[in-house]
Amino acid sequence: MKIFSFLKHHKLSFLIALVLLFAQANFELMLPQIMSDIVDVGISQGGIDSAVPDTIRADDLSDIELFLDTAETDRVEASFSEPDTRGVRTFTGDASARAELEDPMGEAEMLAYQFDQGVSLDRFIDASGASSASGASGEAQAAAREQMEAAMGDTVETSDIRWLVEAGLIGRDDLVASREALVDSLGDNADTVVRSRAIAYVERAYEDAGVDLTAVQSGYLWSQGLSMLGLALASALCAILAALNASRTSAAIGRDLRHQLYERVLDYSPAEMNRFSSASLITRATNDIQQIQMICVMCLRIVLFAPCMGIGAVVRVLATPTGMEWILVVAIAAIAIAIGVLMGVTMPKFRIMQKLVDRNNLLAREIITGIMPIRAFGRQEHEERRYDEANRELTSTYIFTNRCMALLMPIMLIVMNGTTVAIVWFGAQGVDTGGLQVGTLMAYINYVMQVIMSFMILTMISVMLPRAGVAAERVQEVLDTRTSISDPEPERRVTRERGEGWRGAVSFNDVTFSYPDADCPTLEHISFTAEPGRTTAIIGSTGCGKSTLVQLIPRLYDVTQGSVTLDGVDIRDIDLAELRRAIGYVPQKRMLFSGTIESNIKYGDESMSDADMERAAGIAQAAEFIEAKPEGYASRISQGGSNVSGGQNQRLSIARALAIRPKVLVFDDSFSALDYKTDADLRARIARECSDAAVVIVAQRIATIMHADEILVLDDGRIVGRGTHAELLRSCPEYLEIAKSQLSASELGLDGEDASAPGSLKEGGER
Repeated sequence: MKIFSFLKHHKLSFLIALVLLFAQANFELMLPQIMSDIVDVGISQGGIDSAVPDTIRADDLSDIELFLDTAETDRVEASFSEPDTRGVRTFTGDASARAELEDPMGEAEMLAYQFDQGVSLDRFIDASGASSASGASGEAQAAAREQMEAAMGDTVETSDIRWLVEAGLIGRDDLVASREALVDSLGDNADTVVRSRAIAYVERAYEDAGVDLTAVQSGYLWSQGLSMLGLALASALCAILAALNASRTSAAIGRDLRHQLYERVLDYSPAEMNRFSSASLITRATNDIQQIQMICVMCLRIVLFAPCMGIGAVVRVLATPTGMEWILVVAIAAIAIAIGVLMGVTMPKFRIMQKLVDRNNLLAREIITGIMPIRAFGRQEHEERRYDEANRELTSTYIFTNRCMALLMPIMLIVMNGTTVAIVWFGAQGVDTGGLQVGTLMAYINYVMQVIMSFMILTMISVMLPRAGVAAERVQEVLDTRTSISDPEPERRVTRERGEGWRGAVSFNDVTFSYPDADCPTLEHISFTAEPGRTTAIIGSTGCGKSTLVQLIPRLYDVTQGSVTLDGVDIRDIDLAELRRAIGYVPQKRMLFSGTIESNIKYGDESMSDADMERAAGIAQAAEFIEAKPEGYASRISQGGSNVSGGQNQRLSIARALAIRPKVLVFDDSFSALDYKTDADLRARIARECSDAAVVIVAQRIATIMHADEILVLDDGRIVGRGTHAELLRSCPEYLEIAKSQLSASELGLDGEDASAPGSLKEGGER
């Protein structure tokens, strides 16, 4: 999935998370075994955890050695000290010696335990072959049997065994063979039976040696309890560190993604902005990245932890031969089927959900932005119904996916509880037959539950992964979309900022432009030149392409055919930042940023001096209302300039463009909110104080452009007239039609002319 690609720059954090979670899983997996030892050893066995006693009376050890072969007896003697004054011997061997003696001493202690309880003479003779010792004849065997009956009676005890060995009635090899035969006869339960009886014998030996059995049990329980506490604390520490690492890493991923997304969107031309709506970009930068950030936390904290825990638990389940492994297989299969079915049903819905979120945000943004016309036309109920319809569709999709995912929890609980019941049912039979200890069964249940919990955790993540995957694809789509307006290659880049600088002559050379996916060109074969110190005006009917034309100058769009040049250099060969520093562009849609008047005017150059700022405000006719404010240039501007009037907003936008002292000034219908006097004063100041700049004005009002050095008349994307105001009145019907709709015949200076002439005002001359 794309979402995991966001982790590729955080390999170290990923490795740290893996190490910490592996350690945490191991610590937690050790706890059930310690719990099993507490039950089986600490409680059932009185804290005696080994068949090799730490202290034992010499007589008891001699009894055990009766059932050991010569090599085993030598190892025992080497591992125990000489008897002290009380006749007690102490184990002096190391851990390896204890492990080596564990099995033979345990089996010998089992036999010693049985003989302490008493074994019938017939059974003993059958098991050991005592009556046939040394290959004696039938009469001799019968005599030996009578001798044993006379000496021992009907039962054989440990002291009798010693007498039999000393009397030569039974050999040591026979006892060892009988020990091995007895262990083999126990079958699958051999280990459990041998250990339980050996521990019982050691317990009795401790008591004979004067050992405090209560202290032994308490010491073992305290030791195991402290071990559990230490493991729990170590696990908690690993969990805390893993959570910290996951949180920091996911926060860094979210920060970097927002930064990259913001940078990419700032590079977008209007073409890319039209491809992704503003509402969609906002959703991708907020909700989608939040989804990615959340799933990254889960990946580094839970997704990695679940396999570590699950695999470790499976290994321990398989290492505990109980014959109940099939229960775990059935449980995992049931969970996998449930997850597969639910994912197949909900995945398409998650994709739809993100689109519905976009639509919801779009409608909300439209309604909030357009609240004034909505109220003015009484369309509140209509907009409420429109938003309610979109909201209901999103809500129903949410409810459907949540209901589907809500089924997972009861399914998991049924599987988990059913598995527990099955293990207890079949495990109880093992406990009853002596093949399984209670503590081992408890540990087994814990391990199986940990396996199922691991799958349950992954299931919970699988609920979030589809939606996060869709979010990751949407964010990646924005990051992968390259702007169609890019800086030129270094080898063909032209710069003049560090040389003689730019003059500001803008030329359109047979320019044709089409919007992406448009059926026909918006502009066709446009050619003109705007010279420094001269004003070029553009006028035409609504939708004829005036704004599109001036947007080509700062390369908001690139021409489809032809070229736009600045001082003879194709603007596509000029660095974008350098090009736009040379152009002061005032867009048709006014936009101020939250901050102060000063920050808005200095927006193009934060290091600008106050004198340049005040000069720009003066030219834009904004100084008067700025200075009338109590805080002057430090006055606050609300978002979008909502706390100033339309005319003040427009004048501040013009001042912002003038402040950078551009070589080309582009006004896209930027005087529409100004009264005639302010409009005339502003144009006069621009002509006087920006005389070295080329001025391009797009306007609807004839009064704004009638004094321009050259006027271009656009109609349906083509230049249908060019010249001065007076020339166009005589030669361009389209210009005349616009002029007649705004000015009277006397204002146009056409009184008394023939009505049939292009400049006639016979029809509709008066406004």
